[in-house]
Amino acid sequence: MEELARRSATQLVKTIKTKQISSGELVQYFMERYYRLNPKINAIVATDFDSALKKAQEADTALARGEDWGPLHGLPITLKDGFETTEFPTTFGSPLFKNYIPAQNGEVVQALVDAGAIIFGKTNLSLFAMDTQSFNDVYGQTNNPWDVTKTPGGSSGGSAAALAAGLTGLDMGYDGGGSIRQPAHFCGVYGHKPTYGIVPLHGSVSSSFRNKTNYTVDLDLVVNGPMARSAQDLSLAMNILAKPPTYQQKAVHIHLPEPRKTKLKDFRVGFWINDPSVPMDIEVGICLQNLLDRLVSEKISLTDEKPDVDLLQCHHLRGYFDVAMQSHLTPQEGIDEISELVKQLNKEDKSFKTIIARTLVGDHREWNIKNQTRALIRQNWEDYFRKFDVLLCPVTTIPAHSHDHTDKFSRTIEVNAQTYDYWETTMPWNALAQVAYLPATVAPIGFTSAGLPVGIQIIGPYLEDHTPIQFAGHLEEIHGSFQLPPGFGD
Repeated sequence: MEELARRSATQLVKTIKTKQISSGELVQYFMERYYRLNPKINAIVATDFDSALKKAQEADTALARGEDWGPLHGLPITLKDGFETTEFPTTFGSPLFKNYIPAQNGEVVQALVDAGAIIFGKTNLSLFAMDTQSFNDVYGQTNNPWDVTKTPGGSSGGSAAALAAGLTGLDMGYDGGGSIRQPAHFCGVYGHKPTYGIVPLHGSVSSSFRNKTNYTVDLDLVVNGPMARSAQDLSLAMNILAKPPTYQQKAVHIHLPEPRKTKLKDFRVGFWINDPSVPMDIEVGICLQNLLDRLVSEKISLTDEKPDVDLLQCHHLRGYFDVAMQSHLTPQEGIDEISELVKQLNKEDKSFKTIIARTLVGDHREWNIKNQTRALIRQNWEDYFRKFDVLLCPVTTIPAHSHDHTDKFSRTIEVNAQTYDYWETTMPWNALAQVAYLPATVAPIGFTSAGLPVGIQIIGPYLEDHTPIQFAGHLEEIHGSFQLPPGFGD
């Protein structure tokens, strides 16, 4: 039965619909794996197998009557514990919400349920999804199934770890600075950061618990998106998820275009693998180069050319918008204190904490200047994608690192035996697509000598999400598909 743990959501749904296995049997299969394997990694942090088994029986009965619930008919799935669910607590990783059970499902959750999915558990995240690791005071620390001494990433680390360990059929994350892509890279799974604004945010940590109306304050940069064991699953999920928020659906519809190319040899591929501003782990670099060599051997049109954008400028813009979009959440007394602090700061102080403080009390004129810069960056990307179909670049320049619960403002990271600032090293590559609102897909492409996964980031044109996903599917065919970590078989 180990093959079921390796299978994609698409394959699992097919086995249900062709009655090779029942939905109930699949729930039981994941339940057995949960009790046996989840304690090693603490990826799934809340379950309700009784309700899931009951719904699975209903799905099997419906199928016997010739009813089809949709593209996810009877598929057991989990969801990041920042998506609001009526049958599970939604804690956002915070003790303040330990017993919070929402009155209605989030929009992404409801879309998946309407498509036939059966939710049997929630997966771990960082506190309020605001870290690149996955630990909190409600459920503790999640471990990477490839090496439990390493982080699975964050904030969607529980989602990535559960998928990598074969504990669930599909999961969802959200990404405001790499929170889908970095965990996918660290855990050897697939992830997709959608184009900004095409998947509803209502009912996720981005807005729900702060605003109890249907009209959310949609946060800049943040997107909800799928994580899976195959590129085909990402496409399947995006066809379900891509829609305007409920209050716009009376007039607005979203129909994503088909991928620009369907054959790998027809893709026009640009790559930007190294940048002098960010150190690259030697073994991650080897994996990336091996992929490029393989593409050359496949006679793919491959060009070492990047768009006319600056990596660190995008990184710092992403940091600015990330803080600015949440500035209204800081209480007024906190803003008053920060304003006084900023007056005393040295103008030459460019530290992470100082940048946050200045941004929190910045004026709207400054925001407009930054946003105008972003508009120019978006145009440069638009120009680039007239010549190329996708850009290949790193997700981040390191493999999964050891757990680090130290103060976020003082973290460091070692790369090739040298110590660097954590955020300036791990975050820049994720900012390229984020700040420009572009879709980006992550696909696993190899392993370091220590057996840690490495992924590639495939950035696509605005609103053309199926193009990078399609390219990821081709990589799956020529470069190998998902692998289960050692110790997570049957």
